[in-house]
Amino acid sequence: MSDPSEPVPEPANLRFLRRLVTTLTAVMIVGLLVIVSLLVIRFSSDPAPSALPLPESIALPNGVTAAAVTYGPDWYAIVTNDGRILIYDRATGALRQTVTIDTPDTE
Repeated sequence: MSDPSEPVPEPANLRFLRRLVTTLTAVMIVGLLVIVSLLVIRFSSDPAPSALPLPESIALPNGVTAAAVTYGPDWYAIVTNDGRILIYDRATGALRQTVTIDTPDTE
């Protein structure tokens, strides 16, 4: 009989399988690193320049805060917390129109 302390030779199929798993693990690690680096490069790049020029500051009436802002071709609108939409001229910054929003009564 053979001595149990002697190492048994590794079968060829098992050696191939071990190398295949190691290679696939390395490929997955490299692929993950490529994906992470592409995401970092994509999100750290400068954003595209704005197509619409934004005003430096907007003067709202006293006691009013902005809830939302939207831009049009030659105007911008501010939705206020008191239920109004203030529409300003983009070139001059002058108030063009005020729209009052009817809010339902809550009881």
